[in-house]
Amino acid sequence: MDPVAAMLQTLDLADTGARTTEDIFTGPSQWMPHGRVFGGQVLAQSVVAASRTLPDDRLIHSLHGYFLRPGDVAKGVTLGVDRIHDGRSFSTRRVQTFQDGVPIMSLIASFQVAQGGVDHQENAPEDVPEPESLPSVHEHLAGSEHPAAQFWTQARPFDIRYIDVPVYLPSPDTGERVARQAVWLKAKAKLPDDPVIHRAAMAYASDYTILEPAIRRHGLAWATPGLKMASLDHAMWWHREARADEWLLYVEDSPSAQGGRGLAHARIYRQDGKLAASVAQEGMLRVPDDVTAR
Repeated sequence: MDPVAAMLQTLDLADTGARTTEDIFTGPSQWMPHGRVFGGQVLAQSVVAASRTLPDDRLIHSLHGYFLRPGDVAKGVTLGVDRIHDGRSFSTRRVQTFQDGVPIMSLIASFQVAQGGVDHQENAPEDVPEPESLPSVHEHLAGSEHPAAQFWTQARPFDIRYIDVPVYLPSPDTGERVARQAVWLKAKAKLPDDPVIHRAAMAYASDYTILEPAIRRHGLAWATPGLKMASLDHAMWWHREARADEWLLYVEDSPSAQGGRGLAHARIYRQDGKLAASVAQEGMLRVPDDVTAR
């Protein structure tokens, strides 16, 4: 199946009609080569599930969630939405995602009616190359025989263009060891005009590369033998309207890594320079002793 169509299929949740203490939705899981459910999938599904319990004029503006345990791609997910609060301007929802009755993610999200107010932003970096001038991941990994390379180049629903050298495979040419990077990304096909889908798709994509500055700082790569990484928590704030099927600049940095964990901050800009969203994530980051000792 086309990767964008596959992503949209996971976001097409079924409403079970159950109305006790929660609204219950179900959805499929996307296949992943490592057998674990992609965190971005569950984030996006949570955005959609919570949004289904609200009128169209209340859009998500923030979420804070914890990844509790790895999910199994061979199984679908069940999402329970608790309608915590509905105020004059803001609404709050709690979403619990389950497999086999066991929670794999828990988050809380806030929604707001569109309102005016003061307006400022941290500006986007200057002199960033245009996305079309940068090589695709497919071009970077052309000829690679690594088993994950085909998935990275073909099965992802987002086109990702690195400003710096990607950190997929171990290489002596990974560039300067700094705890920051920037990538351009957009969906590989046009998405529906529903703003909920675009915010959900941004949440989906926000889990791709955000921890990479932490490993870039130490000259590591996703395929470094023995490296173990997993998202622990995730926070996201939407500031301004943006389409996930148009180029977005994801500017990321890692202020700290310690104790088997790495922290990352990020900002998502539209191509016109408007700040669309901010993201923060902490992840498990375990590296073999022989790698850290070199």
